[in-house]
Amino acid sequence: METAEARLKRMRMRSWRRGTKEMDLVLGPFADAHLAGLAEAELLAYDALLAENDQDLLAWILGQASAPAALAALLSRIAAFAETRLLREK
Repeated sequence: METAEARLKRMRMRSWRRGTKEMDLVLGPFADAHLAGLAEAELLAYDALLAENDQDLLAWILGQASAPAALAALLSRIAAFAETRLLREK
């Protein structure tokens, strides 16, 4: 059985080591900032999101394609976080 600490560590690592640099830079900072504070239902959704293809995730986050209903709210939150973070860096 995976401990809560091991679960968060695994999810954080998987967020930073996606397969495409773009998704590393979107999911990694979000995971660092928010994973520990997510409710159980959100953690389950995030874990499901990590199993998705990077090209699909990027299209959903950029609004180029409709996200699956089960992930839409979380993806919207991630997109808003990424946008705010990018605006701060300008």
